[in-house]
Amino acid sequence: MVELAALVELSSCHFAKVFKQSTGTTPHQYLLSCRVEKAKQLLSQERMPLAEIAQRVGFHDQSRFTSTFKKRVGVTPKQYRDHKI
Repeated sequence: MVELAALVELSSCHFAKVFKQSTGTTPHQYLLSCRVEKAKQLLSQERMPLAEIAQRVGFHDQSRFTSTFKKRVGVTPKQYRDHKI
């Protein structure tokens, strides 16, 4: 977020405030949503291991990916993949 704030020449606190006013969500929550959406695409189209998908979409480990995905989608990545394919 610091990099984005610098690009628009705002402090990171002011950037976060303006971002939330504009989008209704924090920059971090927005980023997580983007990561989960990309993961859903990969799970539907690819047969790569879940750990690789987690890494590709920006999670440091599969455990964090799985818990975030389940919290946002309601099922685990494996359940999502099995249901979609």
